This record gives sequence, structure tokens and C-alpha cells, in this order.
Amino acid sequence: METGTIPSSAPKTVATCTITVNGKSYTVPKGKTILEAVSALGYSIPTLCHLSEVASNASCGVCVVEVKGAKSLLRSCVTKVTEGMDIRLATPRVLAARRTNVELLLANHPKDCLSCLRNQNCELQSIASLLGIDNVRFAQTRKKPLPLDTTSVALVRDPNKCILCGRCVAVCSEVQGVNAIDVMGRGAKTQVATFFFKGLGNVACTNCGQCALVCPTGAIVEKDHTAEVWKALQDPKKVVVVETAPAIRVGLGEAMGMEWGSLVTGKMVAALRRLGFSKVFDTQFSADLTIMEEGHELIQRLSNGGKLPMITSCSPGWIKFIEHFYPNSLAHVSTCKSPQQMFGSIAKTYYAEKMGIDPRDMVVVSIMPCTAKKYEAKRPEMMGAFHYWQARLNLLEKDKFYDVDYALTTRELARMLKQASIKFDALEEEEFDDPLGQSTGAAVIFGATGGVMEAALRTAYEVVTKKHLQSVDFQAVRGLEGIKTAEVDLNGTKLKVAVAHTLKNARILLEQIEKGESPYTFIEIMTCPGGCLGGGGQPIPTTTEIRKKRAESIYREDARKGIRKSHENPAIQQLYKEFLKEPLSHVSHELLHTEYTERGVY
Repeated sequence: METGTIPSSAPKTVATCTITVNGKSYTVPKGKTILEAVSALGYSIPTLCHLSEVASNASCGVCVVEVKGAKSLLRSCVTKVTEGMDIRLATPRVLAARRTNVELLLANHPKDCLSCLRNQNCELQSIASLLGIDNVRFAQTRKKPLPLDTTSVALVRDPNKCILCGRCVAVCSEVQGVNAIDVMGRGAKTQVATFFFKGLGNVACTNCGQCALVCPTGAIVEKDHTAEVWKALQDPKKVVVVETAPAIRVGLGEAMGMEWGSLVTGKMVAALRRLGFSKVFDTQFSADLTIMEEGHELIQRLSNGGKLPMITSCSPGWIKFIEHFYPNSLAHVSTCKSPQQMFGSIAKTYYAEKMGIDPRDMVVVSIMPCTAKKYEAKRPEMMGAFHYWQARLNLLEKDKFYDVDYALTTRELARMLKQASIKFDALEEEEFDDPLGQSTGAAVIFGATGGVMEAALRTAYEVVTKKHLQSVDFQAVRGLEGIKTAEVDLNGTKLKVAVAHTLKNARILLEQIEKGESPYTFIEIMTCPGGCLGGGGQPIPTTTEIRKKRAESIYREDARKGIRKSHENPAIQQLYKEFLKEPLSHVSHELLHTEYTERGVY
């Protein structure tokens, strides 16, 4: 039924060389940097600018080592190993240089560690402690504080905390291909900034938050909305419900001190109830709903000669990216809202009506792995429930409300749980509330790159062929390869599909579309590396290894679900029977579909 490219398993011969580290001889692969080679041998060299996913710029100078015969200390992140190289990792000269470099960074760094969001999870703080720095010998050279950038609804930039490591610039350019920020100025006036210092909210930033995920300090963080949520929870007049994205259950545990990729679904539900939420629901419910709408939209386009390839619309960073850079291709994007937004619409209409709740008294809080969800929740198009009720309740323009009131990241939820003195690892597992808490395995895998595609294919196959799908695992669209392709046979109709994660990979597929060379019928695009499980709001650190662990848990959860196809979710079937009637109905279009906006690059 499906085909994909299978990588060759033939063994490759790796050239090696012999090096000495702290007096001990080792054989290591040629072409590796000193940092890479010694890390694989069990040594740890501190660094503040190195990032394995991008090219090193060697800006921090913290990773210096001593190499016999070299006139000066060498930066291990960019120096390749050579035959016979004799390396010393922690000589007095090396340690003194590292301390000096870190002290120079600390000289201009704010002293507000206790109130910083990155306190106790700050690489600069950790390395200063590691090196035993208890005072700074150098005077501050910055004469007055630089202004904060609060123009974005999703992120806050504090240039005073920036150490000019270049990670954010590299990720924005090399991983995402957006180039919203760059290094500006010279000498003491050097800083990371946006085009003409306009601010993140006024340029082509996609709000993906990958910059915040790799920042070693608190120079870029998510815009914190926990105070607003605490206030809502303490208001007796409000009914506060919460929805949780698939990727939260494989990330939250890390923020609470558990192992990478720990699956904590039941504990998460129990913890949210203890925070005081009236109902604990699951965004996976609306992920199943998304598949019903998106799958039927694809079938409709295939039947009626609609715009192909159709591209998924679940990832708000990706949507803002195409609005900025490829507005001519917007007709290819599915009109479906994301699961977060579908949930808000249904909660404030179907569920509110069912429970006799005035939608104006309901507060919907989403827990998301993604900083861009904060932006998405405040898009003017995301007021479906208000428009539904406007005539029914005689609402005025001043009564406007959003479908989702607050979007919190995984990190924000973790802070709330700690503030509430909840002992997370000791909690007994609990179940989601009905009816908006029921979901299938197809919804779980939305959290991983390829998951939306796989979930859609599970349903589309059975809807089109009227046959039972024997194996629901589409292995060809799984994994962390940047672009994955497959061919699916739907009752004799061959569909070529593609899956991409990161916006730089999205560019490749969009260039094909705009040149009229795309061979695909259906494309899934996720903004962040690995998909939502690698989102900009996930726990820090988030590395390739950690993404793999989270993905393993996602697929393990899918495999153990009793129902693994979205169209078989009984709560979704009930929703259509009682309220929506059928996929792509008038009510569905009113509440679950949207339109997009052409934006400029600057």
C-alpha cells in the first residue's frame, strides 16, 4: 500500500586517527572537531555558543583547549583532530582562559538571576558555577540598558542578557531559513536585532521559538501568561477548561525532573485538576476532528479538481511563514483550523450549549509545545464561537472574545505546577474528562513529524476504498529525515505524498510548487525540528537525541490505544450527529475553517 525510500545498510569504512587526551591515547574518526571527538570519549568541554545542528561560529571562547605544539589555545568546536594530536582539557592555562572569557560576559550581564525565567536552567549561570567564579574582575562597559523587545505576542527579547553567542541567528537562518534576526553594529555596540530594529512583532518572524529553545541565557523567552491564567482560575464566575496537545505528555515530565521522553499523560491530567481547572480536556479530540475535516477536504479537492497539492495547516509558524514568503501558494493550504483552534470553537459552542454555560463566562486555556500558538490564538480570524453566538445572544462588537483565551507552553505549565507545590512524580494517573477528552492513536501522533500525514491516510484510505485498513502504521512518513516521501494506493489511485519539518525544508517543497514541478498530491509541513515534540515551548534542552526519545513515546502511546483511526472516535461521531451534521458542513465551515492573509517580508 505504501512505498518509501529505504536507506542502504551497507557498512561504511571510517578513516581514523590517533590522538592523546589528558595523557591517554584514543582512536577517533577523522574529520571530527576536538569537541565532537572528546565528547564521544566521555569528556565534557563547556561551551556557550556551540550547537550541533548548525555550523559553529566559535564566538564564546569557553571551549578552548591546549594542544601540544600550538602557539595559542585552540577553540575545540572548530578545530579538527589530526594524527598524533596531544590535547589537554583542563590545564591551569585553559581554566584561566575560560574563567576570563566567562567573566567578560558576566561584566555586562544583568544581575537579576533570581527573577529571570531561566534561573537554574541558564548555561551561563551553570558554567560560571562550574568554573568557580565568585566575583567579576572587569567593569561594566554598557552605559545604559538596552530596551526590551515586547512587540511579539509570543516572545520577549532582552538584549541586555544576550551574550552574542549567535545560536538564535544560526537557528533562524540555517534551520528555519527565515532570517528574522541578525547581528548588528560593531564593537561594544554589537547586538542581535531585527531588520531596522523594528522588533519581532513587526518583521517576518514566524514565532516558532526555536531561538528561545537554543538561547543559553534569558535573552529570548516565551511571553509569560501564567499570571492571567492564575487570575482566571481564581475567579468564581469563570468556567476555566484546559486542552493539552499531544507533545505535552512526552515533554512535561522532563521539566518536572523525569527522564527524556517520559510519557506522563495520566499524571498531567491529575496535575491540571489540582491546579483548579473545571474540566481537563484533550487537544487530541480536536486532532481527530481535524482529520475528519482535512481528510474530506483532500477527497473533495481530488474529486472536484481543487488546488493540489493540498498542504496541512496545523502548524501556525508554518502558516505565518507562507503568508510572508509564499503568498501566491496560499490556495494550496488546507482551510482547516489547527486542533488548538478547533477545540476552542467547539468548547465555546457545542460544549457550552450542552452544559448550559454562557460562552462569555468560559475561559479556554491551551497547553502547547509551541510559542507560535500564542500568536495563533490572537489572530482576528480565530473568533468562530463569537460569530456563532453573535446573533443568537445579540452580542455587540465590544463583547468579542477569542476561541482560545490563553496558550501556555510546556515550560509555563511546569512553572505553575511548581508554584502550586504539586509533587508531580507522586501523582496517581487520572483520565481526561468527557466528551472532549476522547481521542484515538491517530491523534497522538500529531505530535511527531509525519503524524498528521499518517493520521490522514488512515482515515482517507477507509473513506475512499470502503475497505478495512489492515496495517495502520505508515513507516515511510516516520522519522527525523528532513523531507520524507511516499506513494499510497487508494483503490487504484496513486497518491504521492511528502512530509517536511523545519521551514528551510518547507522552502524546498514550496519552490517546486511555485515552479509547477511538484509531483505531490498531499504535503505535511511542521515548523519545528521533529514536529511539535521539538516545539519552541518545550523543555530546555531539546536536542536531536531528546526528540527521538519523545517520538518513541508518541508512537508507543499510539500503539497501545484501543482505537487508532480518527473517524472511529465515538465522541467525534457524536459531535457530528448532534451538532456538525457532516464534515465540511455549513456549521463546520463557520467554526472549523479559516482564511489566510498575504503579508510582506518586511
